[in-house]
Amino acid sequence: MITLSVVVPIRDGERFIADALTSLCRNARHDFEFIVVNDGSVDATGDIIEDFVPDLPGLTVLRNPAPVGLADARNTGLSAASGRYVTFMDGDDWLAPGYLAQLVAAIDGLGCDFVRADHVQVEGRKRVVHRAPQARRGVALDPRDAILPAGVRTMVDYPYAWAGIYRRSLRDLLHFPGSLHTAEDRPWIWRLHREAATFAVVSLAGVFYRRMVSGSLTQVGDERQLHFFDAFDLVFKDLEPEFLPKAARNFCALLAHHLELADRFTPALRARFEERGAQMVRALPGELVADSVARMSVEREATLRALVPDLPPSPHIRVRRDREES
Repeated sequence: MITLSVVVPIRDGERFIADALTSLCRNARHDFEFIVVNDGSVDATGDIIEDFVPDLPGLTVLRNPAPVGLADARNTGLSAASGRYVTFMDGDDWLAPGYLAQLVAAIDGLGCDFVRADHVQVEGRKRVVHRAPQARRGVALDPRDAILPAGVRTMVDYPYAWAGIYRRSLRDLLHFPGSLHTAEDRPWIWRLHREAATFAVVSLAGVFYRRMVSGSLTQVGDERQLHFFDAFDLVFKDLEPEFLPKAARNFCALLAHHLELADRFTPALRARFEERGAQMVRALPGELVADSVARMSVEREATLRALVPDLPPSPHIRVRRDREES
């Protein structure tokens, strides 16, 4: 019986895939399987993966002739998984030795649907531990209780699929929206927290997550960035009213962040991005947007007000005006 399936999507990752697979060798166990999905790579990624076949027990290699994107590559791996649990690793990251066994022990001991963990962010030689935003550790909780409050960072603001372990019996809850080529983890984490029964957070930081990697979707300014809006369309779809303030604030903050980086877009793509952003902001309740921008930095508030000049005044401005009139 397979205890854990590890799904590793990779595309054109010849610089990093050896590090990733070496770290899996240091985590291997007879009841673990490793499903690497080569998503249409045209560099030496496939050859490097094949070199690891003799050294990594339980390795299965799947290949997409043409790239399908991260979401569908993960879904391909999930369809091939046979473990009681499943986790993910991106092909440009790596794991600490023994980390996977610790994850399995955590979810076995807690008996919940999924367990989330901390991670180490890597930029060059810099290492920073990022903690999952849940103070209560090592106890089973209701995932819906970890969505709010709206005004602070919560577990839906920590969408990284690779920072955790999940019961494969969750089935469709683990699948990603295949239509998305970026921000696919946003509707995924919201659905998981809205529909799963139990979860926990543990103080493990065994994933080393590379940031600022050239060629990654966070660095690329092509049309795939428009999928950010499609992702939040899915978040807002059929969302319970109690969660709308959180989703609106989440969306507005991320939109402002994307607009700050809009110089990576061509002028035509930037115009499309701004048009779509303004449409979605105007579709949200005005008071929620006003409250959201009021809690941002002055720079981000100015960015959103430049995008949507007819936004209602922020509550703190309204209060100040009321005092002046009195």
